[in-house]
Amino acid sequence: MKAVTKNGVAVFSPQGFLDGNNTSSFLNIEDVEAAVNLKADIILISLKKVIFFNRNGLDTFVKLFSKIRKKNSAVVGFCDYDFNKYNAIKKFYKDEIYFSLFKTLDIAYLFSSSFKNQNKTILIYSSDNSQRSAMAIELHDNGHNPIIAQNEEDYLEKKSKEGTYDYVVDSTFLGQMGQKVATRVTGNAIVYTVSDFLDVDITDKFNIEYHNNSLNVGFRLFIFDACKVISMNVHAINFFSRLASAAAEYNATICFAGMSFGKTPKEFKETLEDSGILFYKQLDDILQNKELLKELGASSAANIKNKRALNKKNVSELPNFIDAAVVTIEMMTNAKAIKESVEIHNLVIDDKEDKIASSIGYYGDIDGMVILVFPTKIAQKACELLIGESTDDLELVLDTLAELVNIVGGNIKTLLSNDNIDVNITLPRTYQNIDNLLEVIDNRKGVQVDLSFDDNKFLFFLTR
Repeated sequence: MKAVTKNGVAVFSPQGFLDGNNTSSFLNIEDVEAAVNLKADIILISLKKVIFFNRNGLDTFVKLFSKIRKKNSAVVGFCDYDFNKYNAIKKFYKDEIYFSLFKTLDIAYLFSSSFKNQNKTILIYSSDNSQRSAMAIELHDNGHNPIIAQNEEDYLEKKSKEGTYDYVVDSTFLGQMGQKVATRVTGNAIVYTVSDFLDVDITDKFNIEYHNNSLNVGFRLFIFDACKVISMNVHAINFFSRLASAAAEYNATICFAGMSFGKTPKEFKETLEDSGILFYKQLDDILQNKELLKELGASSAANIKNKRALNKKNVSELPNFIDAAVVTIEMMTNAKAIKESVEIHNLVIDDKEDKIASSIGYYGDIDGMVILVFPTKIAQKACELLIGESTDDLELVLDTLAELVNIVGGNIKTLLSNDNIDVNITLPRTYQNIDNLLEVIDNRKGVQVDLSFDDNKFLFFLTR
């Protein structure tokens, strides 16, 4: 069977019944490799013409996907299904769903590298919080404008507004076939999801550059969601011990949640505890305890290990950084920005009252950090579009502010790419308390731009 390739997506379209007896006749490894050679970055099986399938029928495809994922980074999975087929696949594979699911082929195109910078407005809903965040980040990176529905009721209300969205994404799942450690932010904690048997491969799957830049941005709490981990060996123990030692230099905390040591030697846990790693029975024991979060460092920050001067390469791209922030906020607030001053010095915030802030890091060809300081009123107005209504709930505003700053980060990445500068973006870190932000910055110099939106002051700061 040959694939049809468009917009970087290769699609195989079997027909009829898929079971263990006939699936191999539809597709083989040579067919998939031919699709890869066509430079498809997403390889999918369309279920549009499939009348019936069972797990045995899908397993043949999944095994082929697994083989091809070991050779390259193509996204693999299924598309073109209804709600019942989606639930059936989720039920078949439960916690082992390492491939992706796209409700329609058009939705898959949105995630393709060949369909970037289309600036589509996209409504996203998933009952899985981490999936919502993952999809939003991917779509931001691809140059789109994702709007997240916070729950099913919110989703149905937003979806009913015809003509508001170019696309609606639901019944969709992003899987990585186990190639990378999944990452998300909850509050001001970075949560890494690990599973199965942890061995020396964790050093390849874990993005250490991303982790280090998250430290630089100001994250101080890193949680490994390990409820699906079976066991680990000495190589993984050494990796996590080194990670904890490096984190200690930033006064950062590393925790494991849900880890069962039934099949792991007792001394392994003792080694990790000696290195400073904390253990909790389940993730909610940390995330639902605000006092514990504060104690562990999710709402405070210590001094940065290394201070680096802002170099000419960063400063030369200043117009792109400012444009990315200003255009996004102008769009969200429907207000014109007025630039009042541009100076190079330490971050100066004359009035810390009634202000909140967010920081986002970038790394690659150049690296650094963008900090945005908002009057609460401007933040509420800017977030109103994403929330769908006005709110005085500061926690909700902070969470939504992170989504807004993700959009800014996506715009930064796009504008820099136009200058042939390739960067990746960290997740944003928010600050309810400006003093916590100043602790992270710790007297580092940068470029400060003071702006105003309808006479409300707004501050942009670029540093490393």
